[in-house]
Amino acid sequence: MALRVALCGFIVLVVVMGIGRFAFTPQVPLMIRDGQLTLTSAGLVAAINYLGYLLGAWDAMRAKRHIEVRLWLGIGGAVLLTFLSVLADNALLQGAIRLIIGAMSGWGMVLIAAWTNERLAHAGKPGLSAAVFAGPGAGIALSGLLAVAIQAKGLSAASAWQVYGVLALLLVALIARYLPKPGEWHRPEVKTQPLHLTTDLKRLVWSYSLAGFGYILPATFLSQMAALRFPGSLFAQFVWPVFGLAAVIGIGLSILLRHCGQSHQRLAIVLWLQGAGVLAAWLLPGLSGLVCGAVLVGGGFLCAVQLSLLYGRELAPYHARYMAGLLTTGYAVGQLVGPMTSALSTWLTGRLEPALGIAAVALVIGGVLVWKRRA
Repeated sequence: MALRVALCGFIVLVVVMGIGRFAFTPQVPLMIRDGQLTLTSAGLVAAINYLGYLLGAWDAMRAKRHIEVRLWLGIGGAVLLTFLSVLADNALLQGAIRLIIGAMSGWGMVLIAAWTNERLAHAGKPGLSAAVFAGPGAGIALSGLLAVAIQAKGLSAASAWQVYGVLALLLVALIARYLPKPGEWHRPEVKTQPLHLTTDLKRLVWSYSLAGFGYILPATFLSQMAALRFPGSLFAQFVWPVFGLAAVIGIGLSILLRHCGQSHQRLAIVLWLQGAGVLAAWLLPGLSGLVCGAVLVGGGFLCAVQLSLLYGRELAPYHARYMAGLLTTGYAVGQLVGPMTSALSTWLTGRLEPALGIAAVALVIGGVLVWKRRA
């Protein structure tokens, strides 16, 4: 039973995050090639997607009714809108779809995490909940490997969206009967007592917001950077799958090293490693720089999420839901500002690299903020 719940959560995150949100990254080079986007408009479309995620995640955290309906809409919407992306042949239409699919993925991410955590805790297997969060990384790796095959076949961006849609539909079909039906899952209503935001809590929120800003630029544009630097290179096409695989391995290492040091110290180290990865993608020549960036930024992607939420629970154990909502909001704001920064960078300089430098600095500062606990 517990394994089935964990597998359901894992697959849902593959669909709503790995495909619904992040298939856009390997699609950017194809959409630019097909004249649907420019590098600047791609950054703006990505920002719109993260705005949708912010709205969906915040609504999911505050919802008290129709919880299962939101979950099903999130999952079904991610699949349907992936198919509908076939019709979005310009930045305006693509932006509208990415806004809605962002909200759908926000619903799916937050609510499936809440459902699996509740069920696994009831089954006495809370440790399996960490494995659920490998879903986004596995989805990124899977969609990235599909992107390699898609480019090898010379398919259009529209055809590629169809491929991703079929994959998402098949995965949902595997687990649909095990997901909660309307009326089956009632989240307990707990009156939240006022929370005093201590210095440590404020630093964590700022740190997590900077983490969202810092990682999202390479996470959005790694595929495009590889395509620009190494046009036609087969090896460059594997940079995005490497990012996803590194995320899965990173969450595994985080679980294995959970007894080493304090959670806030491990979080700081993860953010610094991500900052080094962003710098590597910018400064190291050849394919090695992009691979190092994919490994370090991707490897810390899910670790930063897990450790930030863990540290938040340690600082405010009786306000876990509120802290999760606050941190998710800060992270989403950071993700929203990131692509806007990249769009400004490419508009002013014609290059993405200045924005990468800012992202690296943000990650370093994020690590400094949580390295020492004040209380």
